[in-house]
Amino acid sequence: MNGVASAFSQAAALSPAAGNGAWTLDWRGRWIGVALTWLLMLLMTVPDNFDYTSLNTGAPPEAGSAMSRLLWLLLLAAPAAIIAWRSTLTWLNLRWVNVFLVAFGILALVSVVWSDAPGVTLRRCIRVGAVLLCALSFVVLGWDTRRFQRVLLPALTLLLAGSLVFGVLRPTLAIHQETSAELLHAWRGLTNNKNSLGDCASMGVILWLHAWLSRETAHWKALGGIAVAAACLLLSRSSTSLMVTLAVSLLLVVLCRAPRHWRPLLPPLVVGGMLLTVLYSLVVLQIVPGLDFLLKPVMLLTGKNMTFTGRTDIWAIVVDHARTHLWLGTGYGAYWIGPLPWAPVYRVVALLNFYPGSAHSGYLEVLNDLGIAGLACLLGFMFVYLRDALRLMHYDHAQGALFVALFAQQVMGNLSETHWFSVLSSDFVIMSFATLCLGRHLLEQRLRQVFGEPRLQAAPQWEARAMPAAALP
Repeated sequence: MNGVASAFSQAAALSPAAGNGAWTLDWRGRWIGVALTWLLMLLMTVPDNFDYTSLNTGAPPEAGSAMSRLLWLLLLAAPAAIIAWRSTLTWLNLRWVNVFLVAFGILALVSVVWSDAPGVTLRRCIRVGAVLLCALSFVVLGWDTRRFQRVLLPALTLLLAGSLVFGVLRPTLAIHQETSAELLHAWRGLTNNKNSLGDCASMGVILWLHAWLSRETAHWKALGGIAVAAACLLLSRSSTSLMVTLAVSLLLVVLCRAPRHWRPLLPPLVVGGMLLTVLYSLVVLQIVPGLDFLLKPVMLLTGKNMTFTGRTDIWAIVVDHARTHLWLGTGYGAYWIGPLPWAPVYRVVALLNFYPGSAHSGYLEVLNDLGIAGLACLLGFMFVYLRDALRLMHYDHAQGALFVALFAQQVMGNLSETHWFSVLSSDFVIMSFATLCLGRHLLEQRLRQVFGEPRLQAAPQWEARAMPAAALP
């Protein structure tokens, strides 16, 4: 305990009250974190320069404009400055961060050495660094116990509401013009494609439903937010997002409204679901042969047929490629670089006569990019994240339930879509922020055990007027 108290005394030294062992909540500069987060979400969800006419050109996402590159550099430099400013608090937070998220970042960067496309891998690692730095700066600047949803939910809602308006005003740009069955009349709104809109809408439904169930907002606001998100979800025609949202919404209702005497049963329920999903991922990756019959319930959950709308053909090709570099993969992001005749991915185009753009399985994508080492990082990340979320539920049940629900959404959605550790998906931003926020919650709980309740440091007057009462610990 003395070692722990010594470490936490560094946090107390940040405030004038350090002499009497107290620690102080500091809300100064919270708007900087909001601005950086919203900018990051914007870059991750909308086309470069809002150029919706070029979405079907096949250009790789890394081929950004000069403005895009400048903004990404800003998202590296600004959080780094914040972290240097709050270096002591940053160090304390790092001690509570999911170690496997850090391990993934290091492995992705090191994979430049053996990558099939080192330039692409390096550019994607820059994005990984920007996301992780933004997430870390987010939890050391202007923190309160509901900061995660207070910042991300308005950003998602504006994106979804804007997508509805955009679809009405410019339907030729906001709605897919392809005639294939899966894209016909599917909305992409302000995002890059229908699956991206569906995934953002899924997150929106979950966050607004949680706000309603936990009574963090007025009923009419929650119902309005759910309606906007649900409309985008249906218009996107993303069957995976729809079915996963329904399943997670049911789980969230159980977590938030279950009688207190049921709560001891909730952790085994959640852990059991995680283990079942890991088993399904092994079946999908064909690591455990002879278990194909287990895919039938997944078909019902995701709305796919037994080929998962052609995904099994993609999986078979990618698995064959992953086996050629089983331990370390072929480099982070180095496989799906476009339908280029000289690239290894062109075998997919030759066999399927189209370019899927991803493995359509987050688990398989990680295995293909970073091999068994990357898959071990993913499974370790999942274990630690769920452990921390369940720990949080013990003393902040509502907030812990939200992080568990987001985890469940990712676990199920990645069975047929690619989001885990993907810098081309806004889910990587949301889950990185959720992971760092989990660590901050656990740090605050430990600080309370050592120093007791914090004192409040006055924010600037213009910030104090916007400070919600519920932000108090």
